[in-house]
Amino acid sequence: MNIVLFGAPGSGKGTQAERISSTMGIPAISTGNILREAILNGTEVGFMAKEYVDAGALVPDEIMLAIIRDRLNQPDCQKGFLLDGFPRTVPQAEGLAALGISIDIVLSLEVPDADIERRMGGRRVCRQCGASYHVEHKPPVRDGVCDACGGILVQRADDAPETVLARLSTYHKNTEPLKGYYERLGLLRPVAAHDDIGKITERCLSLLGVPV
Repeated sequence: MNIVLFGAPGSGKGTQAERISSTMGIPAISTGNILREAILNGTEVGFMAKEYVDAGALVPDEIMLAIIRDRLNQPDCQKGFLLDGFPRTVPQAEGLAALGISIDIVLSLEVPDADIERRMGGRRVCRQCGASYHVEHKPPVRDGVCDACGGILVQRADDAPETVLARLSTYHKNTEPLKGYYERLGLLRPVAAHDDIGKITERCLSLLGVPV
């Protein structure tokens, strides 16, 4: 089965991608990871992408599509795959179709923006050892102090309220039309993703026809 997984920043998309991949025995393909791999391996499209990455620019769709095509042609994808983080726009989805890459189902993790703001705004990391905490769901014993090493807990720049709002705005701007594109094709399946991780996985697998 060929799957696309959508989810806003902080929706738990990476976690669900890993769990679905493990259960179904298909690779979860993150565009960030395969882009870095292509650059590291010195492939032709990797070399082309590196010029944009080094310049701090977005990698053009045609290069990303070439990298995706090369990855999906590898043997471990012959029984199916899960795309995590691609496509992000309607032109990218149309590009996949033009390459002859068929998608069987699109899962969209649905979490209210207010919940995402709380999730990401409450995250803290240890400046010294990198341990992760959350002010509501996984607080340290002593406020602002790492349980593991006693280091100071800080909020990552990505989790600052203004950054979270900007990322959510970008996600909705790019993804809402994409959801409509797949809905018109009859492939979109919304998944309530605001509660327990295990329950969210069960909902995903049920939609994929996998016994839970």
